[in-house]
Amino acid sequence: MRTSRSLAAAFVVSAILVAPDVAGAAGAAAPSTSSETNQQTPSSNPKKSHVKKKTTNDKSSSIEDFVAGYEAAYALIYDKGDYEAAITALRALDHDNNPDVATLLGYASRKVGRYDEAKVWYERALAADPNHAVTWWYYGMWQAEQDNVLKAKDDLEKVRLICGTDCRAYQVLKDTIDGTVTY
Repeated sequence: MRTSRSLAAAFVVSAILVAPDVAGAAGAAAPSTSSETNQQTPSSNPKKSHVKKKTTNDKSSSIEDFVAGYEAAYALIYDKGDYEAAITALRALDHDNNPDVATLLGYASRKVGRYDEAKVWYERALAADPNHAVTWWYYGMWQAEQDNVLKAKDDLEKVRLICGTDCRAYQVLKDTIDGTVTY
């Protein structure tokens, strides 16, 4: 079992490195890990640094740690409904500009009634990836909860343009706007 778990983890990391946007657009539990979403900044001093350079193994381990932390936070949200713990876990990842992380932070904030914070997180996610279907879906849900149906319909159209009418993001947001489901 351990071997199959290791293979699955290696597959997830490989898939993320090869196609990071696919996971986010599909609403998968695995986050994108593109370097542009990493919040770490290089030292402003080009002189000698006391920081040890990361090797390839360190980078791989860092990605694996990030994915494991993200998956744990994802499970706190969707399996346990523990939104406060998920917010803490997501913030600890120190990747707030990653669109998948920011989207989950928005979702968890919305679920605990912190609507202003949720809006900030959704907008941050969209600044990082304007074609993130799940963010538009969740932001549309936020709009619907704020009784802003026209804006929710705009967000639904953005989801349609990104993933069509057969994707879950479109279907659930449409059903919410139509009043046939709550999420």
